[in-house]
Amino acid sequence: MQIEIMYRPSYSLAVVKLDPGESIRTEAGAMVSMSSGVSLETKAQGGLLASLKRSLLGGESFFVNSYRAPAQGGEITLAPALPGDMIVHYLQNETLMVQSGSYVASSEGVNIDTKWGGAKTFFASEGLIMLRASGTGSLLLSSYGAIHEVNLEAGQSYTVDTGHLVAFTEGMGFKVRRVGGLKSTLFSGEGLVVDLSGPGRIFLQTRSQDAFLAWLLPKLPTSESGGKGVHVRLG
Repeated sequence: MQIEIMYRPSYSLAVVKLDPGESIRTEAGAMVSMSSGVSLETKAQGGLLASLKRSLLGGESFFVNSYRAPAQGGEITLAPALPGDMIVHYLQNETLMVQSGSYVASSEGVNIDTKWGGAKTFFASEGLIMLRASGTGSLLLSSYGAIHEVNLEAGQSYTVDTGHLVAFTEGMGFKVRRVGGLKSTLFSGEGLVVDLSGPGRIFLQTRSQDAFLAWLLPKLPTSESGGKGVHVRLG
């Protein structure tokens, strides 16, 4: 399998070259195009209960798609729903904790599961419900905005806004907390942060969906009084 990321970092497209008979698992809706002969199988990954857990807790689709190349090999292109970057991280018998919504695809040797991060993480806007990607193989992740990587040494700590977290190495210490006191949380424009401690690797996204929605929603037109909708004149 060969994966090339094009048009980075704003509107990334992953071009995946599959060897004969090789397959790739993708998040539902990620496929942009594919070559002739590539077959599709849609299934509940890991069985019914595991898929429900992944969907309800992980924020991911209940179903995953598996694309398999024909005898002559094939190609598939993939893209996330939001504009931004993608990266290919090759797992070598290791595990990454991936923020819900950042998973795009993985090769056959990578297992995707969910993991509850603790009671405090429930209060985060994204819930910090992490998908657990483990094994050996290619893992394709997406971000809203560009991806920024931070490597921590043993004992080194780093604070990240929860809305900007994409993934981090399993085994790193992490604690979710408010920024300052309650007043700062409510009025500073910042929400919850996570303190991560090394050793390990962190992947961040340069934009936050929540911050964008907080800017956008007040600017959207609202319905008129009396329950009447907004009238738009065309032409």
